[in-house]
Amino acid sequence: MIAALGESGGADTLDGCSLGIARIVETMSDRSPPVSRESHPGTRPVALVTGSARRLGREIALDLAAHGFDIAVHYRGEAREALETVSELLSLGAGAHAFHADLSIESACRELLPQVVAHFGRVDAVINNAAMFEYDTPATFSHAAMDLHWKANTAPAVLLAQALHDHHRDHLAAIDPPACVVNLIDQKLWNPNPDYFSYTLSKAALEAATVMLAQALAPRVRVCGVAPGVTMVSGTMTHAEFEQAHQLTPLKRSSTPADIARTVRFLIDSPAITGTTLLVDGGQHLQGQPRDVMFLAQPTAPAESP
Repeated sequence: MIAALGESGGADTLDGCSLGIARIVETMSDRSPPVSRESHPGTRPVALVTGSARRLGREIALDLAAHGFDIAVHYRGEAREALETVSELLSLGAGAHAFHADLSIESACRELLPQVVAHFGRVDAVINNAAMFEYDTPATFSHAAMDLHWKANTAPAVLLAQALHDHHRDHLAAIDPPACVVNLIDQKLWNPNPDYFSYTLSKAALEAATVMLAQALAPRVRVCGVAPGVTMVSGTMTHAEFEQAHQLTPLKRSSTPADIARTVRFLIDSPAITGTTLLVDGGQHLQGQPRDVMFLAQPTAPAESP
């Protein structure tokens, strides 16, 4: 930008500066669609968002749809919420379809991306949002608890990244731009405590997998992570406790669903980023917390494990 502006002089320089500033402001606006997005039927990029019938996954899907993506809505439970999300995506002008799969079952997980390709003809991005979040501690840890979280939070993300790479290797000749996987991780890994022990271990494995998959799947697929903070009411939290927990950060606010969705989209739109995780948490990871923030906001939290 500086070199280009320096090539002209006098009034041309001022006009160039004004044009350059206008373009910078335009690119900073959330309302400006990415310039690379195609909006014609059949040419829009396709994103598979796991667990997108509700909550954070739904917000990610809606944001991507508003910025030029067709959406594969994955769900595991009741179909009603998934179909409602599909209807809202269609109202935004996006292509959308619901896909049911229990990702903890390997065969079902392996079948999901080919089903999406069969419907849309392509997949350009996978957002691994679906997750298991059950409470345990080192004192109550068991093989069963670890297996439950591993099969929900870690293994499906690896299998879907593998499937995305195979799709692009076998069916798409061009590798520029590469496809993108975005894994939803957790700021808790940078601010650890023993609450939700098996969940935390599974997310730690996912963060490590993000780095190794980025190495293994380049140049066809980029793999990135987003680590949210206190973003939505979860577990046994009340809304009042959530509001309190949301402010327990250096910035006095944690992440919102819009923050996370915007960051996911940024990573998908950034072809030079891979193998790293962006922490979007209001700085929560910068301050040590002895318990999960959910319990710090509760007047009567369960006792810490010995």
